[in-house]
Amino acid sequence: MPIDYYLNIAASGLLTGLVYGLAALGLSVIFGVVRVVNFAHGEMMVAGMYGAVLLGGWWGLDPLLSAPVMAALLFACGWLLQRGLVNKFVERPEHMQFILLLGIATILVNAMLMLFGPDARNVQVPYSFDTVEIGPMLLDAVRLRAGAAAIVVAAALFAFFRFSRTGKAIRACADNPLGARVVGLNIDGLYALTFGIGAAVVGVAGALMTLLVDARPQLAPEYTLLSFIIVIVGGLGSLPGALLGGVLIGMSEALAGFLLTPSLKSLFSYGVLIVVLLLRPQGLLGKRS
Repeated sequence: MPIDYYLNIAASGLLTGLVYGLAALGLSVIFGVVRVVNFAHGEMMVAGMYGAVLLGGWWGLDPLLSAPVMAALLFACGWLLQRGLVNKFVERPEHMQFILLLGIATILVNAMLMLFGPDARNVQVPYSFDTVEIGPMLLDAVRLRAGAAAIVVAAALFAFFRFSRTGKAIRACADNPLGARVVGLNIDGLYALTFGIGAAVVGVAGALMTLLVDARPQLAPEYTLLSFIIVIVGGLGSLPGALLGGVLIGMSEALAGFLLTPSLKSLFSYGVLIVVLLLRPQGLLGKRS
């Protein structure tokens, strides 16, 4: 086949991978600072998808416009969840954290099943079948917009942690919690803020994902596992690594679906994970412990 076919497939996978990477950024932010693995991550993402579906059905909002609304709602939910429950388990053994968040995930997915049922739901946008020609590539407009929005949100998140006083304080908590507490930082408040930011980011990713796939409660465990794969490939706690891992997984799935069958795309994701663990156990951009 001409090289143009492969360029198109790789570019489509890259754009999808940017949304994957944005979702994994939320998981990486929470783990990198709070040191708690959010096993309800995929459920939060699907909640963002359903929120975008509802806003699209009620008021005809484009998922790109409903993304800030979902970010605000998920931020509030994440902040309350951290302050009310997770904060009490930060110093407890990992298996207790696992049970708590797995219980929250189960509640969320069953609540979505009760409210929306098992059938898939989507958002209709006027540019669903539009394409954009960039050189030899012909890209779907929905993927291009979703990928561009993911880059904008990721850039804003990087800038927040890099340049803002609050972002620097959160980074100080991640590097040395005891030292941060000694100099007067409100650790519990910053942990709640971080959990809220992570939830907000995955809420945006969920809204953007409705441009690419239909919302179903059954997607929640799949997206949780996919986010774990991405952050491990990129490096636990590394924000650029999460974005890079998402791009690699997105491209590998796209190429696997084209060269083999779509049902085998997850096989390549796990293959990438195994190769990275063998050659660089700390992840592509992770630091050696």
